[in-house]
Amino acid sequence: MRHRMAGRKLGRNTPHRKAMWRNMAVSLFTHGQITTTLPKAKSVRPLVERIITAAKKGDIVARRRITAMLGRDRIMVRSEEDESLERNKYGELKSGPKIVKTIVDDIAPRFQDREGGYTRIIRLDKHRIGDASQLCVLQLLGEEEEGPQISGRYSRRRDKANKRMTFAAGLRKGDAAEEAPAEAAAEEVAEAAVEATEEAAETKAEDEKKDEA
Repeated sequence: MRHRMAGRKLGRNTPHRKAMWRNMAVSLFTHGQITTTLPKAKSVRPLVERIITAAKKGDIVARRRITAMLGRDRIMVRSEEDESLERNKYGELKSGPKIVKTIVDDIAPRFQDREGGYTRIIRLDKHRIGDASQLCVLQLLGEEEEGPQISGRYSRRRDKANKRMTFAAGLRKGDAAEEAPAEAAAEEVAEAAVEATEEAAETKAEDEKKDEA
């Protein structure tokens, strides 16, 4: 039993696990959100929180701490068509926007009035193919307005309401179709009764005329 042993091994040794956390943190700061499994998101979340807390100070010591936690000051690659990236003749990255500068100048100022809790985890209604692991989205607060809208479980309430409305409309159409022949038959009976009454009245008038003659 793992008594008093915090953290998750995630099926990796220590260097591999730390490298994975650094890569996930860089991707989160670059794109604002990442899709991963629930255990990985929960394990990398403390690292992201510590980096943002250190970046809120904004001094050289904070920048060095962030560089130590991320391994090195990496170049951010949002897309291959990014014009701010410079490559050498071999296609390797030469210069571009640095991740530490982006964290300190752009991301940390958004959380100056917030004491922790800079991220949120949104569970998705799907699982990873292979081991059926629960998938989720790890997202920086504030990115939900710019990034794609992501909800957890798909709501069936509107579909059920639409089905009920369609079923009720069908019933109303069926009742109307059944009532139409009945109304037509009633009108025919009424017309026949009127005609019979008129014929009887004419016959009675003719008989009275004959009696008078």
